[in-house]
Amino acid sequence: MSDLPDNLKYTKTHEWVLLEEDNIIRVGITDFAQEELGDLVYIELPELGGMVSAQQQCAVVESVKTASDLFSPVSGEVVDINEDVLDQPELVNDDAYGTWLFRIKMDDPTELDELMDADDYQQMIEQ
Repeated sequence: MSDLPDNLKYTKTHEWVLLEEDNIIRVGITDFAQEELGDLVYIELPELGGMVSAQQQCAVVESVKTASDLFSPVSGEVVDINEDVLDQPELVNDDAYGTWLFRIKMDDPTELDELMDADDYQQMIEQ
């Protein structure tokens, strides 16, 4: 298991969040999640320009072992998707924290307060 980056926030459903400028966040899945899933073979991302709601399913990752839903950490508009992972889902396996999946312009930045820091996430996955 790699060290958890301190500059990220984490969800109970194993997504990571990086706050950027103008209330935009970058979303990916944690190293723990990609290790549990195994080799990713397919990723379905939310629709560009679509609206997502906090804690609602918005994307899917499939591995050789299973499929898993991804949940939006916040509510807002999908302003960017990482086209590279559509053709090369293994990029997530290679570098979970360096490979983002989609970006959201948040409706309510206080929703980030509901997310975990690295220490809290580490404690959760060790249980």
